[in-house]
Amino acid sequence: MLLHIIARGKIGRSPEAELVDRYAKRLTMPFRITELPDRGGKLPPAPPGTVTVMLDEKGRQLSSIDFARRIEGWRDSGKRECRFLIGAADGFDDADRDNADLLIAFGAMTWPHMMARAMLAEQLWRACSILAGHPYHREG
Repeated sequence: MLLHIIARGKIGRSPEAELVDRYAKRLTMPFRITELPDRGGKLPPAPPGTVTVMLDEKGRQLSSIDFARRIEGWRDSGKRECRFLIGAADGFDDADRDNADLLIAFGAMTWPHMMARAMLAEQLWRACSILAGHPYHREG
């Protein structure tokens, strides 16, 4: 299953970009990042068998293990792509939220979208590690 981050804004050369790259290189599942302009630009068409996860302040807060189990379930049920949408500074509207399969949040605080991208890349790596059976230090 392809893990695909679709994010508004160009990350450029930044500490956040270095973090995204660091975790992307460790992933054991296929991975892609698509950057869209802050405003405008359309999402690439979703192929059949795509699940859409939106990072949103109104989303659920999942543990790393719960997040990994969700990815595992989608993968094992034959989903071909899991898209993770990260908005620009103004986030998403209700229509966007209604089209998502799952809304997740990284806590109640607001995070800059470039930091959210780095945090998501780290959680994707962590999920792949958990699914590969590597010991998880918070499990217990």
